Amino acid sequence: MAFEQMRANVGKLLRGIDRYNPENLATLERYVETQARENAYDLEANLALGNLFATLLEITYQTIEHRLLAEMLGDPLDTQVKVWMNKYGWVENEEGQIFIYNQEESIKPKNIVEKIDFESVSSIMATSQ
Repeated sequence: MAFEQMRANVGKLLRGIDRYNPENLATLERYVETQARENAYDLEANLALGNLFATLLEITYQTIEHRLLAEMLGDPLDTQVKVWMNKYGWVENEEGQIFIYNQEESIKPKNIVEKIDFESVSSIMATSQ
């Protein structure tokens, strides 16, 4: 596929909600590889890929090994890991685990119990009639 056609297709992907669709990750990765081969640059697409990747990390991982994150970022020199850690507030512990996201803070407790007595319901019903 020619670079300009790929750029147009990716541009369409980035206009709507599909911008954050994980199923488009492979397409965006191929596009970045094509940019490298063609000596081209598309800031919007590259930022979209970075944001999608960060979102997927937050959804998938609470913590991740520093080495694995560097590998996933394609960063054997470790410079990008530090950039991402600063940008998203990720913290590394003594064991080399990077804290990404606390999923428990975003999940409502399973056992929420609301107690409604007859008195409170009858007064609500009386005022609504």
